[in-house]
Amino acid sequence: MHLPENLRPQLKKPFGLLIQDSKVTRSSISDNIPKDAFVITVGDATTEKMLLLGFNPSLQIVDALEKRHKRDLPVGQANTILTCTNPAAEITDESISVIRKALSMAIPVRIIVTGEEDLLVLPVAVYAPANSVILYGQPNEGLVLVQLTEEVRNRAKSIMDSMS
Repeated sequence: MHLPENLRPQLKKPFGLLIQDSKVTRSSISDNIPKDAFVITVGDATTEKMLLLGFNPSLQIVDALEKRHKRDLPVGQANTILTCTNPAAEITDESISVIRKALSMAIPVRIIVTGEEDLLVLPVAVYAPANSVILYGQPNEGLVLVQLTEEVRNRAKSIMDSMS
């Protein structure tokens, strides 16, 4: 599936609560995550930030890139490491399959993407369990924290359905 130009503005609007970079703390995050939540991070900086704050996300999706520049993978523990290929501005069938597989495995699981992981927030929102919280970075603004609701799930599905 490829992201058409006309959908790009829709994706610039955060799917959830935007916490400004300067206000991202352990308490600003933990205050917004239920105790039994399945925590998912999409992005290297987001995953690293959560690990440094003492959280170990249930599912971590990283690509060893930050703002399109090569970087080291975040240091953290995972029971299982999976890989997939997902080019920029796309969501591949392979990445969807790997996400679905990861969601059924013993946590924590890390998916290392060859390509770009940004759009994988969408299939995560479609397939993650109901008690999920998804975190991803909003470039040059902060951290987006998304409580997965049917509304969020439907919005993600609608965007994916609009991709060709």
